[in-house]
Amino acid sequence: MNKIRTRFAPSPTGKMHVGNLRTALYEYLIAKHEDGTFILRIEDTDQERYVDGALDIIYRTLAGTGLIHDEGSDKDGGYGPYVQSERVALGIYMKYAKTLVEKGAAYYCFCTKDRLASLKKAVGNAPEDDEEEVKEIIKYDKHCLHLSKEEIEKNLAEGIPYVIRQNIPSEGTTTFHDAIFGDITVDNDELDDMILIKSDGYPTYNFANVVDDHLMKITHVVRGNEYLSSTPKYTRLYEDFGWEEPVYVHLPLITNEDHKKLSKRSGHSSYEDLLEQGFLSEAIVNFVALLGWSSPNNNEIMSLEELIRDFDYRNINKSPAVFDIVKLRWMNGEYIKRLDEDQFYILALPYIKATIHKDLDFKRIAKLVQTRIETLCDIGEKIDFFDEIPDYDVAMFTHKKMKTNSENSLEVLNELLPRFEALEDYSETAIENVIMSYIGEKQIKNGQGLWPVRTAVSGKQSTPGGAYEIISILGKEESLSRIRIAIDKLSKA
Repeated sequence: MNKIRTRFAPSPTGKMHVGNLRTALYEYLIAKHEDGTFILRIEDTDQERYVDGALDIIYRTLAGTGLIHDEGSDKDGGYGPYVQSERVALGIYMKYAKTLVEKGAAYYCFCTKDRLASLKKAVGNAPEDDEEEVKEIIKYDKHCLHLSKEEIEKNLAEGIPYVIRQNIPSEGTTTFHDAIFGDITVDNDELDDMILIKSDGYPTYNFANVVDDHLMKITHVVRGNEYLSSTPKYTRLYEDFGWEEPVYVHLPLITNEDHKKLSKRSGHSSYEDLLEQGFLSEAIVNFVALLGWSSPNNNEIMSLEELIRDFDYRNINKSPAVFDIVKLRWMNGEYIKRLDEDQFYILALPYIKATIHKDLDFKRIAKLVQTRIETLCDIGEKIDFFDEIPDYDVAMFTHKKMKTNSENSLEVLNELLPRFEALEDYSETAIENVIMSYIGEKQIKNGQGLWPVRTAVSGKQSTPGGAYEIISILGKEESLSRIRIAIDKLSKA
């Protein structure tokens, strides 16, 4: 068997959509599982959709996710150029298109836009989410297939704009095999004579894919199942050229929780969106791997190395995969918990600095919050009370389980205040000794002593860390100020 060679072939048109990232990941895993070669090819033939900076996003995303390519424009493996516009300049696609013309498998088409527009047929109704307009299709009628050789040469000599179209038989069927969906057969009369070379001399996405995949000896082609309808046309091209087809792996659709196609409007449809929302790259990769595939051991938390070991594309599901943001948040929280303290501190520091403007021990704050968040963006609302105590309601001092209320909370704070005022050592241990000694003397439950103090110094019902940690981090002056504020609030209630 030939060594496996897969390729990720993105177009530089913007952010990296989750679906594209999954394609890249699966291509990478298929190759690495068999010690194969993973190739990065840039498909920039659609110049109208080119977005400045999008190429940087592609490289940054692959580097950030650990999907390191073995060949590409920066790592020539002997199959370059790896950028399609550079291949256009070499005349590669035109050469192969003219080969098909000579075989009768393609032909020049000089039809005007007006003539093509007359062939349009409306399909379906406008979708409810108004993201797309009513679709229209053109089933080309092979008009130019019947031009004589003389007419073609005359049109070319006069510089009349043209495209080169694939000549698909009007009768019979075309069958291709997909690793996930099995054998699929379509009637040829349902297939359109797709354009291979556009009027600007650039190849279409579909044609360039076939030519490049063959020339680069790609063994496995992974893409979304929306390309299933185009694949018979690829099969015809492979047959017309006499080339061996690669293994096709068409992936299930990714939907949102409402089972609708994951949209840019969702706010988490791209890799960069997810990073901005505080998700870790490792967690994103792990989560995306499970969008259509599951571990044979039913493992959920898997490193890239473990994914490489266990991944088998034959176990990809046909059913749509649901992008469950709740599951991603949980998974991300698990990854955060597994970071060592120094790693987490580096990641958390920008969020802490954006929230707290006091001179406090940020490393201790990071340690408090690490096991209590699911995304890095959760940090701010967990620790904002360290910067400034919120204007809270004294009703928070009432807690049935702790058996506290405004009255006994006021008593606890009044009696503890002078003890805190007299204390010089504001370490966690010293503060704990003060509070627990008081609880022992008064013979009250721990919660009756701790709840009022923690509420007074935080102004929140839930906090990362308890009274000891919070007071120690805030320090003597700030802690006493907050306790006095609480006493004042309770006295006036």
